[in-house]
Amino acid sequence: MVTVAVPKERAPGERRVALVPEVVARLVKGGARVRVEGGAGEGAYHPDAAYLEAGAEVVERDALLRGANLLLTVQMPQDLVEALEPGAVAVGFVQAHKNPDLVRALAARKATVLAMELIPRITRAQSMDALSSQATVAGYLAALHAARLSPRFFPMLTTAAGTIRPAKVMVMGVGVAGLVAIATARRLGAQVFAYDVRRAAVEQALSLGAKPIELPISAEGEGGYARELTEEEKRIQHEALREHVAGMDAIITTAQVPGRRAPILLTEDMVERLKPGTVVVDLAAESGGNCALTRPGEVVEVRGVRIFGPLNLPSELAVHASEMYAKNLLNLLDLFVAKGEFAPQWEDEILQGALLMREGEILHGPTKALVGGA
Repeated sequence: MVTVAVPKERAPGERRVALVPEVVARLVKGGARVRVEGGAGEGAYHPDAAYLEAGAEVVERDALLRGANLLLTVQMPQDLVEALEPGAVAVGFVQAHKNPDLVRALAARKATVLAMELIPRITRAQSMDALSSQATVAGYLAALHAARLSPRFFPMLTTAAGTIRPAKVMVMGVGVAGLVAIATARRLGAQVFAYDVRRAAVEQALSLGAKPIELPISAEGEGGYARELTEEEKRIQHEALREHVAGMDAIITTAQVPGRRAPILLTEDMVERLKPGTVVVDLAAESGGNCALTRPGEVVEVRGVRIFGPLNLPSELAVHASEMYAKNLLNLLDLFVAKGEFAPQWEDEILQGALLMREGEILHGPTKALVGGA
């Protein structure tokens, strides 16, 4: 019988949980044994009683990994590394480029680690794509935060005191988060503009009612991401965008490149052109920021422009973020469990793509280069 372990998240501000009771019940029905640390679901409003009712065992942290085959986490907990048993697989967000010490510790423990941020962006893996599910939450909240911080209404209003024109909102970077931000800002009544260096993304933005800002640049990359721009392309982008941003009331930036610093889209001279009262919400704050003046985790005001660099936005919507993440894991576990037994399909392309390391050997090229192998 496969044994699945779910810890209480310990990262600062983290309220999500890897498995919700509904998913636990499905795993138990399928023959798995599920062990949950006491209090693991509190941040997402799932009490221990709900896990017990779903068929899980609720245990203390020091007993969590005894005999466990799978450790399922949101953010990989370094304190549990030494407790991993031989042959066990740890699954969660690792973000190796930001946590090289964690990677070294896992390698030293001869651990097998599957990083959720490395799930391949292929059709078969869509139901396991946790980056996309959590980006959905971040994009929704980005629009709400922009409206909250703005000194202006988002919708058009006709009042006895006159007509209020709708706010102009620009979304820079039209991936999953950007598309949800567009849809949410539109629902709030704003006039929305969108920019992306990928032509396909611009078409998607148009389908949601955004007005695309098109430049003579096309930078389609692999896996749905944009490739890095050349210096000439960066110059063209900068010159064109600095004219467009000046008339906006709110700007939401979402452009990120896995494993690398986020590209700068809003330079300091572009911020200088923004009118007082403009709001910038930078979803790339955790990876350096798309705005040159972003301070991660803070709201700063520069010449009347508010710049917000939120951290771990999905945790703010812990109930639905946890629900979606748990379903991502449930679908992934089909590649690890067969008839209630632990039987990883290591040859499968999804596991091959997401394996950060196996028995301490780092398999992901960029991570191996970062930490010097194992």
